[in-house]
Amino acid sequence: MTTTADQSLWLATASATSRSSLSGRGRAEVAVIGGGIAGMTTALLLARRGVNVAVLESGRVAEGASGNNTAKVTALQSTVYSTLLREHDAATATAYADAALAGVELVAELTEPISCGLRRLPAATFAMDADEVDTVRAEYEAAKQAGLPVEWTTTLDVPVPVHGAVRLPEQLALHPADYVRGLADAVEAEGGRVFEDSRVRQVSAAPPYRITTDGGALDAENVVVATHYPMLDRGLFFPRLEVQRSYCVAATLKSGKPPQALAISAGSPLWSFASYEDRLILGGQGHPAGDPVDFARYTELGEFAARHFDLDEVTHRWSAQDPKAYDSIPVAGPYFPGARKLWVETGFGKWGLAMGTVAAAVVADGITGSANPHRNLFSPQRISLRSASKLVQQNAKVAKDFVGDRLAQVDAKSTEDIAVDQAKVLPDGRGRKGVYRDREGTLHAVSMRCTHLGCFVRFNAAERSWDCPCHGSRFDVDGAVLEGPATAPLPRRNP
Repeated sequence: MTTTADQSLWLATASATSRSSLSGRGRAEVAVIGGGIAGMTTALLLARRGVNVAVLESGRVAEGASGNNTAKVTALQSTVYSTLLREHDAATATAYADAALAGVELVAELTEPISCGLRRLPAATFAMDADEVDTVRAEYEAAKQAGLPVEWTTTLDVPVPVHGAVRLPEQLALHPADYVRGLADAVEAEGGRVFEDSRVRQVSAAPPYRITTDGGALDAENVVVATHYPMLDRGLFFPRLEVQRSYCVAATLKSGKPPQALAISAGSPLWSFASYEDRLILGGQGHPAGDPVDFARYTELGEFAARHFDLDEVTHRWSAQDPKAYDSIPVAGPYFPGARKLWVETGFGKWGLAMGTVAAAVVADGITGSANPHRNLFSPQRISLRSASKLVQQNAKVAKDFVGDRLAQVDAKSTEDIAVDQAKVLPDGRGRKGVYRDREGTLHAVSMRCTHLGCFVRFNAAERSWDCPCHGSRFDVDGAVLEGPATAPLPRRNP
């Protein structure tokens, strides 16, 4: 079994995108920071209403979480409805179902002029082991109570045991990178502007906002922060979001067809099944961002695929991380109490294709003064007393990571102790540095203090990156920012 691409199937096969970066000084009514599903949908909805909108993307459109997912657009989302009943109430679960269905149908509407392989497929949450049946049955009852037209079945198009499943017909699968890049084309067709390679470094404190990038500046009356994880420290989102990282592989089969259902198991570890053309898409092996991780995450996925499918070869492998709000509901609306022109979209909890889309509609309606039925559900200022214990647990982990790493010892005395394709922690004066030896033997050394809020980063051997366990920032071996909320690179050190 060989792997031919350390890249998602979606980005490897996507339509090309090559847009200029922001330079000089410009103006817009609305600046959207982030060129993923949420940001680009927001921009298109605004542009269609005649709003002068500009999108600032740090890399290329759809290169982030939007191009590194399982491509499921569904209102049935693992065990979210039984979770909402437990942590909130029936009314909240119903409101969430309404929002999720609206997100799915808005995607279907927006895809009409875009070539992105759109298909209608059923989604399912199933029990692969008998001891998961009660969990899945509870999800079926909760989803049904929330108003989803779900079915109970023991038959699914997956080659693994199915002891019971909740099934929701007529959901969506598509090529997510082609879809989001199609949205970008549509934004420009409506008169909007999309800038790539334009990482935002700073946003001024009050409107009219000055947004500064490495190459220029943009003045805007409204700013939408759609960077997946919020990049600004103004709304106290960091204590309210937990970041989870997950892994995917795409594979060809010698015989048979990949599953024609968007299925996810309810146990631990969970397994996620999808397909695109002749490819199996298999996901799972999730963990909190920043946890120690090695290549075994991908190995487990490949071995699982070989056990249950007539596997030909794994052709692509990739990973992504997703922030989930402590109360299990996405966040979309004013950035902080009293903010009227600064907006945020985050907390989609691995279901961003549907929930990021409806979040975009909430914010677009807020900016243009239109009513939106999901505004209160997604409000960044909501308070959930029933979920308060999760908030405490979440922040206890961050505190432990912040303090504990400062007590940890170095794990190498010199660079001679570092093997090829390995990273170690070495002393660096009174501090520490992370040193990685690449496959050619070259050493790369960086400060281990995350430039966001100062947590110590950890090496992710599966991705060859330095990851922050506190809030999910990621850096390459030379310190460049891969994912925020950090906006500044790790300082380089002498090996």
